This record gives sequence, structure tokens and C-alpha cells, in this order.
Amino acid sequence: MAAPILLRDDFDGPTLRRLATVCTDANQTRRLLALAVVYDGGRRSAAAELGGVTLQIVRDWVLRFNADGPDGLIDRKAPGRAPKLDAKQRQALADRVERGPIPAVDGVVRWRLKDLAQWIFEEFSISLDETTVSRELKSLGYARLSARPRHYAQSGPAMEAFKNVWPAPLASRLHQALFGRAQTYPA
Repeated sequence: MAAPILLRDDFDGPTLRRLATVCTDANQTRRLLALAVVYDGGRRSAAAELGGVTLQIVRDWVLRFNADGPDGLIDRKAPGRAPKLDAKQRQALADRVERGPIPAVDGVVRWRLKDLAQWIFEEFSISLDETTVSRELKSLGYARLSARPRHYAQSGPAMEAFKNVWPAPLASRLHQALFGRAQTYPA
């Protein structure tokens, strides 16, 4: 069996307990209290039981604590996958979107996500899904815009002439004739 990894000697059990009382992160508090047991001479299995974890996890806490102190026991955000496009490629994409398509060259009159994904593949040999292209554009500050469809022959005067607007007095007389009481209309 391997020898246990020693804890830093600039802390002790009461100090870790004091830090745990002012700590706002529950997981960090639990880890500090578990390591305080070890500092006080307790077994690491007792610290694991107090922390609700295995001995391997306690060992990982000791390594993180030795490297970074109490801040090493705070949960870290996972780094995630590295982005496929670098800053230079993102700038090229932004320039391409700003410039807009040239119908004779690009074969389209407006950019679609599919078209931009194809351009990225041809330009940088990087295969991106349309959703990923959308995320990249959103991170660059672009929003999806689409024009509201409108019939080419639609005109304002024709729409006004088509509206069925009864004069209020005629409607009131008709309502009175049908239902026996006058209908009031707000002004």
C-alpha cells in the first residue's frame, strides 16, 4: 500500500474549520471539513465518510488543496471542447456576412446557414453543422432576420377599399331593429 500524500503544513484543522464557516460554497465547505479531520490526525476513511465520497476523491482533494490552497477545493467549470473556428476564421466569417452574397458568384441572393457552412468547408476545410454556424454568428453579434412575406401586388389604397367598415349610426339602427335595443360604440 502506498504512503498517503502529506497535506500542506501552512494550515491546520482549526484554520480549515474557520474557513469553512465563512465559505459560501457548500461543496468547498464539505471538502474543507473533511480535510480538517485529516489535519487533526483522523483516518482518511473517516474524512471520506464525512465528505460522502471515496478515498480516491479525498486523495484528489488533497492534491488540489496542496496545489492551490482552499481555492483549489472550489468546483471548477469544465473547459469543454475547443472551438472549431479560431479568431481569424471568425473574422473572415463576419466579413463574409457583412459583405453579403454576390448572386453571380455565390449563386444565392441571401446567406443561409447552409450556404455559410458550405463556404466554411470550402475555405477552411472545417465541417460545421448549421446549428454550430448559427451559434458562431450569434456569438459574433448577428441575429437571424427574415422579411415578413408580402404579396407583390399589395397596395395600401386597395386594402382600405376592401375593409368592411359600417357607419356607426347604420350599425346601431340595424342592431336595434334586430335585438330591440341600441348598440353603443365607444368613441
